[in-house]
Amino acid sequence: MNPDERETAERSRTHAEASRRLEEACDFAGAAREALLAGDARRAARMAALGGDEATAREAIARIVERLPREIALASASDLASRGFSKYAGALYVQLGEHAEAASAFVAAGEVMLAAENFERAGQPAEAARALEGALRQRPEDAAPRLALGALLARHGRTEGAIKALQQIGASAPERAAALPLLARCFEEVGLAEAARETRAEMARLGVHAEPPAKEAPGGSDLKNERRGGGVVLFGRYETTREIASSAHARLVEAIDRISGERVAVKIFSGLVEGAGRDALQRFEREARALERLRHPNVVPLHQYVPEGPAMVLAFMRGGSLADKMREGPVAPARAVEIACLLLSALGEAHRLGILHRDVKPANVLFDDAGTAMLSDFGAAHLGDLSSTATAGAIGTYAYMSPEQRLGRPAGITSDLYAVGAVLYELLTGEAAEPTRGRFHRGAPSETNPELGAEHDAAVAALLADEPDRRPEDAFQARRALSALRWPEALPRRWVTPNPSERPAAPREGERLGPPLALGDGRDMASLRHDAWLDREVLVIPMDEASLARARAFARTGSPALPTVLRVDRAAGEIWVAPPLGKALADAPRAIDPAAIERLRQALATLAAVGGAHGYIDAQHVYWFDGEIELAWPRKPAPPDAAERDLAAIEALTRGAPLSR
Repeated sequence: MNPDERETAERSRTHAEASRRLEEACDFAGAAREALLAGDARRAARMAALGGDEATAREAIARIVERLPREIALASASDLASRGFSKYAGALYVQLGEHAEAASAFVAAGEVMLAAENFERAGQPAEAARALEGALRQRPEDAAPRLALGALLARHGRTEGAIKALQQIGASAPERAAALPLLARCFEEVGLAEAARETRAEMARLGVHAEPPAKEAPGGSDLKNERRGGGVVLFGRYETTREIASSAHARLVEAIDRISGERVAVKIFSGLVEGAGRDALQRFEREARALERLRHPNVVPLHQYVPEGPAMVLAFMRGGSLADKMREGPVAPARAVEIACLLLSALGEAHRLGILHRDVKPANVLFDDAGTAMLSDFGAAHLGDLSSTATAGAIGTYAYMSPEQRLGRPAGITSDLYAVGAVLYELLTGEAAEPTRGRFHRGAPSETNPELGAEHDAAVAALLADEPDRRPEDAFQARRALSALRWPEALPRRWVTPNPSERPAAPREGERLGPPLALGDGRDMASLRHDAWLDREVLVIPMDEASLARARAFARTGSPALPTVLRVDRAAGEIWVAPPLGKALADAPRAIDPAAIERLRQALATLAAVGGAHGYIDAQHVYWFDGEIELAWPRKPAPPDAAERDLAAIEALTRGAPLSR
């Protein structure tokens, strides 16, 4: 050791000893500064956190990141968190790019704004929304998290939710000026031009002239986690290679498991808590529970469930979907029946475990490297005792939905068998299945392929019987019936149409609205459509002066108890409204607690204050979802005494009287 090195080492020992003495004297800020001079950044961070010395803590954290190996830096962050210095642990995690861990630390520290920002950076906007909503439940008057929530929802396409959040920022709050430009833009996006004009008039009164550009999600729009050489590393393990697909509620990415080296598919929940996102989260968690219970060679395997995503790590299916293969052209009947039998085998095991799939369709049938068909997407599954049927309600995809499901009646085991029959019929003919009372509406399979006979037609028709009790008793019986016949190996000579999948046909390119994919409880069938751009169901109401006035009133209230107006399209003469979630009290009667009644009373009072009314507070229009009351959009024109009817219904509820049906 040369003289300079000896002198440096001696100084370091002197500062380290000084740091220990100052700690004993409870001068933690001084101990932190001496630890920095001694070159011990980890100790400096602990002492600075203990002494509340923000400046020294920042310097110590910067040195940890710059000078220490990543593993030691992460251990230091974990040490700070375990000692209760969560705010400082979060700051260190941020510098290390570990935004999910940073968000959790900031939650523990009560730093909700920082937590939300880092949840979003980690690709977990739902957790960001939950953190902000949790803060608002504790302090409803706090406008800062409400503004952050509105901006978050707007960034992720939840315009109607953003409007609700921003509208609740009081006129006297400092955040009101910042909220107005975004609120005006959101109104314009959904076609509420008058509300936008009123908002811009308020901006002019307050002197808010400049409208800032739409803010990107923190860190950009990509999934953020940790980058190490290749793609984003999710949850410290899965290195992404490409995005496979995305919807309003989930993103599916291809990734490499850095531990096993295996290629996997990571399905990440991205629906926000507001509105329909709550239902989407329940579907996501239900799918994970079903896959955890169901281990079968013809079900896409679940490798891991990551609650903090939440995310599912699934086996990667290189063979694509059955919908993709059907678009390429016809398949041999023998292959079609082989696929149907594999699906029946998977469903037989699922039914044995008490799981109904309820959404069997070509897009949910995937293939591995060897071409083996596997059933996927149990998001619509019913988990429970199948000695009784599942809850009523139209759930699934219309083209493959059994007659009883289309009517909103309970699904049973044979409802899944119908869906397999619909898939098989389409594989054999190229046409959607529409059987009618014992005969085929479009034509029997034998009319497409002369090598098929009456016995083949009968086997398919049995699966597609209108009445559930006329179908095979279970999946195993259905499989035996199909396997007992010889099915041709040759391709059909006539293929009616290349399969576009998901019939009724999705909107053509450039179109936005198509037939509904999920029918709710069937009450709004006349106006229900599927919004292909945002992957959601909407009610499309014809616009006239009365309906426009009603929509304006509902849009101005922003109450979660009232139906949400999504869009006003004057050119098309349409008003788009969010359909109700949950169950109507007519289907599932229950007592309504006083707090829920009071929230409904306040919502209707706000509606009346802007000149609106509902008019139909009855068991058909009142829904219970996620512990809250929601009202469906009125299904009839407003009566002249609508406001009086609303008041009378609330008074009756207060007295404990049942709602009219």
